[in-house]
Amino acid sequence: MTSTIDISYIHMLLGFLLLLIPLYFLYYYRTGLIRETIIAAVRMTVQLFFIGFYLEYLFTWNNIYINILWVLIMIGIASYTILQRTKLPVRQLLTPVISAFLCALFFIDIYFLGVVIRPPNLLEARYFIPISGMILGNMLSANVIALNAFYGSIDRERQLYFYLLGNGASKNEALSPFMKEALIKSFNPTIASMAVMGLIALPGTMTGQILGGSSPNVAIKYQIMLMVTIFASSLISVLITLWTSSRRAFDEFGMKKF
Repeated sequence: MTSTIDISYIHMLLGFLLLLIPLYFLYYYRTGLIRETIIAAVRMTVQLFFIGFYLEYLFTWNNIYINILWVLIMIGIASYTILQRTKLPVRQLLTPVISAFLCALFFIDIYFLGVVIRPPNLLEARYFIPISGMILGNMLSANVIALNAFYGSIDRERQLYFYLLGNGASKNEALSPFMKEALIKSFNPTIASMAVMGLIALPGTMTGQILGGSSPNVAIKYQIMLMVTIFASSLISVLITLWTSSRRAFDEFGMKKF
């Protein structure tokens, strides 16, 4: 297979011109997202260049303790970002979200790396960090949607919640319809994407591996297993997040604290 074609910095700048199209329409429809989009694009660029520089050393060192520390930092940042995006109280819910991410990632990483990939070293930087980062990124998206749907629907359907409590339902039973809505909203897009993957779109991981010189058959196997892993880890983390956060969000009488 041929090696990957490098992209010069000048051509990267030309690529950034594509952002002018969405920026124009965001401005035209007065969405108020111009500043956020520019900041997000700049942050993404700086952060990824920094990570690329840092990963070169991380892969060279390949130290188990540094690898674990890096993943723990990613979990902390992801958990804080979720609560920022959902505008939920950080002090009350940061611990439940971090716990959910730790539990889901610990189980999935051990199974996926130990049973499916089987590298010589389970915590080898070249496998452990990129796969953990990919799983965390998808867990973040699913948790943002789920938390918004869960607590948003409780606020909108407060009367239904109190009606269920008033008719003898336990707190968990009264929260069950809202849990169902959160799961449907957070995983419908993933299920739809999985159903048509390969027919109308080539996923990013597979495309990246092919561009990097991997055989299409090898890239397909990785993509299939990663999709299964991402779906399982996202669902586990969402369930644990909703279960543990609801313990902090409601008192013993089922009253919401915030």
